[in-house]
Amino acid sequence: MTTFHERVFSGVQPTGNLHLGNYLGAITKFVALQNTHECLYCVVDLHAITVAQDPAVLKSNIREVTAAFIAAGIDPKAHIVFNQSQVAEHAELAWIFNCVARMGWLNRMTQFKEKAGKDRENASVGLYAYPTLMAADILIYRATHVPVGEDQKQHLELARDIAQKFNNDFAQSIANCGFGEAFFPQPEPLIQGPATRVMSLRDGSKKMSKSDPSDYSRLNLSDDADAIAQKIRKAKTDPEALPSELEGLASRPEADNLVGIYAALADKTKEDVLREFGGAQFSGFKAALVDLAVVKLGPIGAEMKRIQTDHAYIDAVLKDGADRARIIAAENMRAVKDILGFVR
Repeated sequence: MTTFHERVFSGVQPTGNLHLGNYLGAITKFVALQNTHECLYCVVDLHAITVAQDPAVLKSNIREVTAAFIAAGIDPKAHIVFNQSQVAEHAELAWIFNCVARMGWLNRMTQFKEKAGKDRENASVGLYAYPTLMAADILIYRATHVPVGEDQKQHLELARDIAQKFNNDFAQSIANCGFGEAFFPQPEPLIQGPATRVMSLRDGSKKMSKSDPSDYSRLNLSDDADAIAQKIRKAKTDPEALPSELEGLASRPEADNLVGIYAALADKTKEDVLREFGGAQFSGFKAALVDLAVVKLGPIGAEMKRIQTDHAYIDAVLKDGADRARIIAAENMRAVKDILGFVR
């Protein structure tokens, strides 16, 4: 059995207007993983262009995500922070994976169907092949662990299938090249804690999203204390008091969402929160949530804004990260070419 060096990879799309869902669903997990794993955190700008982008806005959004990483506590010196397009091996391995993956596998990807909508014939090939690039993002570093949200689990399963097929198809060559039984690992999902799926503050049945026309549906990482307080106070609730037991949240999506947000920000379970606030009216609970959110998010937003003004610093962080990432990626790409039988 081949033993792989433990390594975490994850990426965030530079779509702009980062919000609480991005923070709790991904960035906080990235910060915590620094203490236990070797980490690569990538701004996946190649994924962003699967739909039309304004070049100036895209550049700004890449820097915004990088600033958010650093402001939230990711250390770009101890770990690797970079943008995908600076490491060409991502795209190179993605093409090889396009030749390994099967059409039937990609046809089952639900996210393409959701994003392409009814006009699928007009969607880009990139949007369709997005999952093979995501597999390449992970496997070019032979990463063993990937923190994923619910909407990316299917893509990680595909990455595992591609790794397995590559290992099976080229088993003899992999052994001949000295890599034992397998070249690529089977990357494992890292299970997320509470509130990984943060919902809209205006509709507990919908995911918090930057594309929602109402700014009151989300807490942006750039919001100041007044905006945070106003949005939480206006968040949709129901007339009942908070339950004391978890089962009481089952048919109350807005209550469940706010309790989940409090739990994640306080690093507690939902049960802990209900033990503290069960039986309380929402007015009192929201006041406590405002205080907590301002303490937790306010400094991050302020630091993020400060960092964003220093383009030279952000670009230097990304270049340094890309240089370090490329060393790993290039070594693995050379091995893939040897396994495939390319002359280099």
